[in-house]
Amino acid sequence: MKVLVVHNILWAHYKSLIFQELFKQTQSSPDISIKVVQIARNERSRASFEAAADPNAPVYTYPYTLLYDQFIEDLSVRDRFRGLLAQTRQFKPDVIYLTGYYDPAQILLLFYARWQNIRVVIQNESTAADHQRGGWKEWVKRRITRLSDGFFCFGSRSADYLIQLGVPPNKILLRKNAVDNHVLLKTYQESLPSRTQRQQQLGLPANNFIFVGRLIDVKNLETLIEAFALANQQVQATTDSALSRWGLILFGEGPLQEKLSQRIQALGLQHLVRFLPGQPWYRVPESLSLADVLVLPSWSETWGLVVNEAMVCGMPVIVSERCGCAIDLVQHGRNGFVINPYKPEELANYMTMFMNNDVNRAQMGQAARQLIEPYAPEAVAREMLQGFVKLNGS
Repeated sequence: MKVLVVHNILWAHYKSLIFQELFKQTQSSPDISIKVVQIARNERSRASFEAAADPNAPVYTYPYTLLYDQFIEDLSVRDRFRGLLAQTRQFKPDVIYLTGYYDPAQILLLFYARWQNIRVVIQNESTAADHQRGGWKEWVKRRITRLSDGFFCFGSRSADYLIQLGVPPNKILLRKNAVDNHVLLKTYQESLPSRTQRQQQLGLPANNFIFVGRLIDVKNLETLIEAFALANQQVQATTDSALSRWGLILFGEGPLQEKLSQRIQALGLQHLVRFLPGQPWYRVPESLSLADVLVLPSWSETWGLVVNEAMVCGMPVIVSERCGCAIDLVQHGRNGFVINPYKPEELANYMTMFMNNDVNRAQMGQAARQLIEPYAPEAVAREMLQGFVKLNGS
């Protein structure tokens, strides 16, 4: 069986991780051959990250063909399709894996595959809650999805959206998303011994909540700050010492930082809330090691890979019900809590439970590690291969 994987840009570490795992697992299966085609090197919006590439960053190795060593925005649909068509005719795959149906060139390849009786798997990352749904775009999606033989989804919410579009449930072959568990855990464990020293240098309390991500509206950070203020008020009513033991870390950068700083000042929380600049994904655990509980209160989030990252590190999580990963990764009361992002008092109550030691953080952290194991990259790649084999034999 030959599988052709089509991806838009080479500069995407979490996809490269999966491609590497796919290649590794095919080494013990001589009857399976995988070829990855990267359409372009990068997107213009990511050019600054490429220029500042860290030589110490993890490197993922797998055979691939780069069609165009340039930005994808500089390529016409015709150029992209011609390159993909040439690779398809040369490789003669039994299955084509398209990593998105937003690219017209990949849709054209989908039509070609149907004409040639080649099986097709489409990756879906969207959920019904991402945007306002309806109109002609949904009509087009329904017709595109009818042409695919199977789907890999970023979780149950993503799968539910496809089912709403009319996809039969038996065509959904995967409902998971993965990060590099091994690299993240190693960095976290190496950072823990210096936790107290670094907290003191940064002026952080001994215990902290942490948010990781862009400081933008959709992340719902004003609600997080309001909830943290309310939690402190609730804690003050029972004890004076807890107030000095918990802080809030806002890890990331974005246009809302000044506005958030002003709100923090107005609430008198400047001695408890700290901004930390964003870091590459493989260094995020260094900051996670300064904290005890991850909070992701977003109004909308396709998945929320930082929840994977925190759980790999054994951290309890408080996650908005609007995050795609909430239904798959968070068992309410076991490894954290799922919240309504429009109710700061609900978030405050769960934060207060941590601050008052009303929950067993160690037990929750252990549960987090157990629950994230099936989302390891090797497990996700294994399910992908099973999906390819199922389609090829059907």
